[in-house]
Amino acid sequence: MSDKLRVGVLGATGMVGQRFIQIIANHPWFEVTTVAASPRSAGKTYAQAVEGRWKMDQPIPDSVKDLVLYDVNEVEKVASTVDFVLSAVDMKKDEIKAIEEAYAKTETPVVSNNSAHRWTPDVPMVVPELNPEHFDVIPFQKKRLGTTRGFIAVKPNCSIQSYAPALFALKEFEPQEVVVSTYQAISGAGKNFAEWPEMEGNIIPYIGGEEEKSEQEPLRIWGKVEDGVIKKCENGPKITSQCIRVPVLYGHTATVFVNFKKKPTKEQILEAWKNFKGEPQELNLPSAPKQFIQYLEEDNRPQVALDVNYEGGMGVSMGRLREDSLFDYKFVGLSHNTLRGAAGGAVLCAELLTAKGYITKK
Repeated sequence: MSDKLRVGVLGATGMVGQRFIQIIANHPWFEVTTVAASPRSAGKTYAQAVEGRWKMDQPIPDSVKDLVLYDVNEVEKVASTVDFVLSAVDMKKDEIKAIEEAYAKTETPVVSNNSAHRWTPDVPMVVPELNPEHFDVIPFQKKRLGTTRGFIAVKPNCSIQSYAPALFALKEFEPQEVVVSTYQAISGAGKNFAEWPEMEGNIIPYIGGEEEKSEQEPLRIWGKVEDGVIKKCENGPKITSQCIRVPVLYGHTATVFVNFKKKPTKEQILEAWKNFKGEPQELNLPSAPKQFIQYLEEDNRPQVALDVNYEGGMGVSMGRLREDSLFDYKFVGLSHNTLRGAAGGAVLCAELLTAKGYITKK
């Protein structure tokens, strides 16, 4: 019997589900023991279910190939086989809310990549380096759900990882106004070029719901736990954004313009980024980047082709920091959207929840 925690992946056949499986294949703390997906995939082996649509660069891990898929709606059955689940289900938002709560009520912790519960008041939405204290809301959520170990935790939108950490590291200078444009990879839509050939050589200046997430989610991360719920930061920076789909497979790039209440020097900004770290670094968690934020001096960096896999895709890269004629400063950010921004960020949340004792063996 393995000492590792048993993980179930909900929505295991989709792109984020595949990324979960790839990440955990050699994880020192976790092992995928159960895979679940839609009823049409149930009963097939994992290899059969993803035949012709496996999107990762590496082959399907041998440890998962022959696992037989459960119907994700068989909540009790799936929950009985695992210590916690990672959720990447592809359903309508109200259905995701319901099924994730159903899993939590079986006393199974749920760490979700989905957006459905990001604004549920007692559900923590966490970037582990930025706001781990939001996990303190979990006991209040358990009380509402009537559970002793079951709960839901989520990670934020993938695109904000390309700029929110850089702004968060500069909190002492009080960012006031932020204009951000994100240039988002097609894998953020769960697709590759074979499935979306019209994206080759193309740009689409609209991604449904992304601008609202880009403008509001950082303010929830900036917020505080009060009276058993997370209160959005009302005096945080005002953010306006545009989100654009570009012909890149992996990597979300952001251009950022920012005004501060207390304008720092360029040297202070670079020092803050270089020295910024959080609990994942202090605890040396398995997926944590050693250096969370790197700054690249070259004028033509960061580049997707050169920098998207920095720190195994779990670090974020900044470049082109300079003063601006209208704003105090402008810079460019880059993050890996399916690693730091999606599956990897959720796994890092699960590691921190394990280190804090929220996730344990059943």
